Amino acid sequence: MSAVSPAARLSLFARLRPDWYLVLIISMVAAASLAPARGAAGPAFDWATKVAIGLVFFLHGARLSREAVIRGLTHWRLHLVVLAATFVLFPVLCLAVAALPGWITPRELAGGIVFLGCLPSTIQSSISFTVVARGNVAAAVAAASASNLLGIVLTPVLVGLLLHAQGAMSASAAESIVLQLLVPFLGGQLLRRWIGPWITRNARTLSMIDRGSILLVVYTAFSGAVIAGVWSRVSALDLIRLLILCAVLLAAALAATLAIARAMGFNTPDQIAILFCGSKKSLAAGVPMAGVLFPHAAAGLALLPLMLFHQIQLMACAAIAQAYAKRPDLGDETV
Repeated sequence: MSAVSPAARLSLFARLRPDWYLVLIISMVAAASLAPARGAAGPAFDWATKVAIGLVFFLHGARLSREAVIRGLTHWRLHLVVLAATFVLFPVLCLAVAALPGWITPRELAGGIVFLGCLPSTIQSSISFTVVARGNVAAAVAAASASNLLGIVLTPVLVGLLLHAQGAMSASAAESIVLQLLVPFLGGQLLRRWIGPWITRNARTLSMIDRGSILLVVYTAFSGAVIAGVWSRVSALDLIRLLILCAVLLAAALAATLAIARAMGFNTPDQIAILFCGSKKSLAAGVPMAGVLFPHAAAGLALLPLMLFHQIQLMACAAIAQAYAKRPDLGDETV
């Protein structure tokens, strides 16, 4: 048997290493489990969380380049496939998984699986993987941006329709969506003309603030869940089953998006953009949305499927992107 080269070992490590930001998020879950926000601290964290959610979506709006979206909007067939995969195919798959018998899909986590299916695609990782795989980057930028923009409206609507029996949507939730998600996002878009250069210059610092805000939302959500007894309702076996279900969901989404793209005659670069934009779910959008759409006791449970799915999708898509990158250069790649 031939020895594995150092380069191959480094490549394998790069694919399998954990997402360190996800490690921080899990640390917030652990902190909330050991020391949840109780008593007078609870309302303070609630208000801080509302401000943090607004800040996250304000920064989303300020970062989203309208020029990049307009550049790719001419490829409307590709965008329709991505949006259909994100907001039609994925919810259907997740509904089917959530409806499986309780010995397969834990009842306490079924709502979180449906919530996962309703979320928009990622932006940064979808584009990054498309770049690595030598796909249609302009189309990926436009498709991922459009998914997140429409997700501000479509995700709450889908959650309300599919989880109506669980009270996921109410008048107060609708008001929160407008005030904490839509208004800050539009504010960021309107101010982008003036603050765009400053946002670009300070992207690293603002990214830390953005991610720190999400960590606060996770801690607050799981504090409410822990106080409500989440760990007495979810076992280690439930988490193992959830991990397997998330892997199956991702495999089904990847297979379906690639099959549809090939059946519709898209070339390889377009197939790559569809594959990565249509099969992934956004942790950055999902965490604050869960904080708005669900009571704190339910938000923690709703986030568990997303957290596991996020790490699985990064590892799988990294391997797929590297495999695509090794293909021979065929020019326009019409097949």
